[in-house]
Amino acid sequence: MVLCQKPVKLEGKYINIHQDLIDACRNGDRNAQFEIYKLYYKAMFNTSLRIVNQSAEAEDIMQESFLDAFQRLHSYTGEGSFGSWLKRIVINHSLDYLRKERETVPFDEVEYDIPDSTEENREEEIQFQVIEVKKAISLLRDEYRIVLSLFLLEGYDHKEIAQILKISNQLSRTRYSRARQKLLGLLKEKKYYKTFSEN
Repeated sequence: MVLCQKPVKLEGKYINIHQDLIDACRNGDRNAQFEIYKLYYKAMFNTSLRIVNQSAEAEDIMQESFLDAFQRLHSYTGEGSFGSWLKRIVINHSLDYLRKERETVPFDEVEYDIPDSTEENREEEIQFQVIEVKKAISLLRDEYRIVLSLFLLEGYDHKEIAQILKISNQLSRTRYSRARQKLLGLLKEKKYYKTFSEN
């Protein structure tokens, strides 16, 4: 079994341990493309699923994203990790799907900022079962689920999320704050949580 390992960063460029496979893919090597697919498909499927919230669609998007990535390999410059570059393609395809199929998703709606007072206060310590958190996230409205997933699960900051969704940095923060509150409410409502008393 081949493991997907993190690349090493040297002087602004990433040296990917799978660089030989990436180079072979650039030359149209089908076996190399299949090896790259095996290394990344599960993570890319999960990324899409967290955005579109439907397994069959996420599978299609993931496949389409790989085809697109193999055609655009010349644009991968090594400035970031290959996995991050591929993930961005998957996220863009997932968002395009939502925009086409669900025109009601308000990516660019105007929202007023409501300060999140919990950021200044000590937060409750809550332990959730991962599977139950994922279930609760899937129940959120698209615009909340997407921001929450990109921030918490994909590791993007609000500036990057704003660029991806074509919204303001402040709107990304506002949606994240609201999504987090709604998620906690869902988890408490379903009793999928355990709080610890303060010492």
